[in-house]
Amino acid sequence: MSPWSPQSWRDRPVEQGVAYADEDELERVLAKLRALPPLVTSWEVERLKRLVAEAQEGKRFLLQGGDCAETLGDCRSDVIAAKLKILLQMSLVLIHGARKPVIRVGRFAGQYAKPRSSATEERGGQVLPSYFGDLVNRPDFTPEARRADPRALLDGYSHAALTLNFIRSLSAAGFADLHHPEYWDLDFLSRADLPEGLRAEYKAMTDRLSGALRFLEALGEQTVDELTRVEFFASHEGLNLHYESAQTRAVPRRAGFYDLTTHMPWIGERTRAVSGAHAEFFRGIANTVAVKVGPTARPEEILDLCALLDPRGEPGKLVLITRMGATEVARALPPLVRAVHARIGRRVLWVADPMHGNTVTLAGGVKTRSFDAILREIELSFDVHEAEGTRLGGVHFELTGEDVTECLGGGLSEADLDRRYLSVCDPRLNYRQALEMAFSIARRMARSG
Repeated sequence: MSPWSPQSWRDRPVEQGVAYADEDELERVLAKLRALPPLVTSWEVERLKRLVAEAQEGKRFLLQGGDCAETLGDCRSDVIAAKLKILLQMSLVLIHGARKPVIRVGRFAGQYAKPRSSATEERGGQVLPSYFGDLVNRPDFTPEARRADPRALLDGYSHAALTLNFIRSLSAAGFADLHHPEYWDLDFLSRADLPEGLRAEYKAMTDRLSGALRFLEALGEQTVDELTRVEFFASHEGLNLHYESAQTRAVPRRAGFYDLTTHMPWIGERTRAVSGAHAEFFRGIANTVAVKVGPTARPEEILDLCALLDPRGEPGKLVLITRMGATEVARALPPLVRAVHARIGRRVLWVADPMHGNTVTLAGGVKTRSFDAILREIELSFDVHEAEGTRLGGVHFELTGEDVTECLGGGLSEADLDRRYLSVCDPRLNYRQALEMAFSIARRMARSG
């Protein structure tokens, strides 16, 4: 195997690569990024790796969620707090159902780059580069907005730093204190269209949790502080390798290199080729690494990728996020699970992403997803893992704490979609849908024991 460095990926074919017109400007921006402080610390990265290792052993469950594509304009306190609240609420529901701790990983503080099926977009006879996320260009359909701008890398860095700073400040101030789950309630919990049973079930559960914590403290239980401390970790698709490699560095008193743009970067379905630039970059970093795996994946290529990314079988190192689609999961998932389990056993955390394989485009050109199809893929994923003697160790959602109307079901019909469709890329679950999904998963986990 050839020597690795944070720049060795440049010698490999780059899928979803960005064509920057001014290479000199790009290099000036990258030099600035290399000099800036890291966004996360190696200690935090190693902490997450230890938790993922416990999830691989069945002792924890991973909840990953957030926007399809963050925008710089959404770097606002109310938007960030709403995402944290829905992740907290969902995790509380899952803890209650699974009877085990939940690792909370947000798709935030860096999810500014998006892969596209086509490098260009045509409207009214005009062809322009596609919108690849705010880390690259802007969504407005003009030549100026769609130009790949190296300075956008610095904009992404600064907004990621602001987001992480706000999240850490909220956590330090007790925002996520499990003693007071009632503080997490969003305005939507009192909406008239929220089913009364869902509202009552959530309130009863939070009351039980608060009472249990008070009882433990009355007994003088020494581990209660550990039980009540809530941590958040950040993740994003490591799509733009210029950005990722500029913040990758060696850390004093630790071996190896860390990608310090985020705690857990992932490789997308479109960029996971073993011979490609993304696999080359990801094989050299010390972070927990996730890989998106779609229904066309062959067992041998996933095994080769696992061997490349985790050659030493390090606990907590590798996460496989399957995104099959409700109609494909029963066919496509078992051979992959069987092959990986036979070769490397439980050194992989299996996570289900039921969003990406269930996207449909309606007659008017609007993309949406069905709540029922999303839930069906999760249920089938549980079935497959139980049949194969493995376990589903997490779920991955595109969701928001905002009151959007982007996915069908959970009280929304096709006629509702244009009421508040805000995503610049793919449709997300709204607050009610996400909370209802969490209850459905928790019930399934409780039944499975």
